[in-house]
Amino acid sequence: MTDDVWLPIPPEEIKGLPEGPNYLFWDGGEFPGDPAECAVYVVPYMRREPVKVRPLEAMTGLRVVQTLTAGVDDITANLSLIAPGVQLCNARGVHDTSTAELALTLTLASLRGIPGFVRAQEEGRWQGEFRPALADRNVLIVGYGAIGSAVEDRLAPFEVERVIRVARSGRTTARGVVHPLTELPRLLPEADVVILATPLTDETRGLVDAAFLARMKDGALLVNIARGPVVDTDALLSEVESGRLTAALDVTDPEPLPPGHPLWRAPGVLITPHVGGPSSAFRPRAERLLVDQLTRFVNHEPLRHVVLTTGA
Repeated sequence: MTDDVWLPIPPEEIKGLPEGPNYLFWDGGEFPGDPAECAVYVVPYMRREPVKVRPLEAMTGLRVVQTLTAGVDDITANLSLIAPGVQLCNARGVHDTSTAELALTLTLASLRGIPGFVRAQEEGRWQGEFRPALADRNVLIVGYGAIGSAVEDRLAPFEVERVIRVARSGRTTARGVVHPLTELPRLLPEADVVILATPLTDETRGLVDAAFLARMKDGALLVNIARGPVVDTDALLSEVESGRLTAALDVTDPEPLPPGHPLWRAPGVLITPHVGGPSSAFRPRAERLLVDQLTRFVNHEPLRHVVLTTGA
């Protein structure tokens, strides 16, 4: 029996797909075939969790779940729907460029007061002011994986004073030391900008709580390109409403942020609606990942970026 592969990109638009599987396009509507015959499920991109997980329970012949996101929390929250022995792979590398680019955009826009200048332009006001630069600042990156490293790539030309790297486990890279999460309390007071790029796990959920924020220096900027629940929203609101900290958020908790939520009008807060990944950089990198992974699947070679195997 030919294996079905469900793709959220029309297969005829992906150059280089290996021969063998029966490719079916599905992006969240009516099922394109019998879910029980699906061997590889590529999760639709930019769909809400109920859509993503809807076919899982009926996919009794499933062998691989491939996300097009770096984070897989939507799927790991629903592992009970998936049969044992299924490999879950993430899209490590696909979003590095786009997300790191947005992290730098949010940082520069917040530091240089771009939201205020946009409002002044809309009102026809010529209003200059003295603003902090990114140059000569200490930047702390929490979550020094592929995206965190890509953020540092983009910081390099901006003459920052120091990049402080933090990950779950400490290590040494070509660029220098990566500190373990346990050292955050010591490192936070040294940072002018804190960029969150960590995955959402049990360890990082609520990581940025009142104690974390209290250790940030006065006037520091928090940039979140990770996941909303990494930050305690009430604790953040308390700090930004006091004017002690500022924030630039591509992700929030709750998400989508409902109308009337106090974050919308909080002083010193810049919000983008979870757009770190979706840019013109996404599609070619996603297609290269899918061609590589499916070629490996067809040739019975080890897959890349395996996060876990269900039931293991």
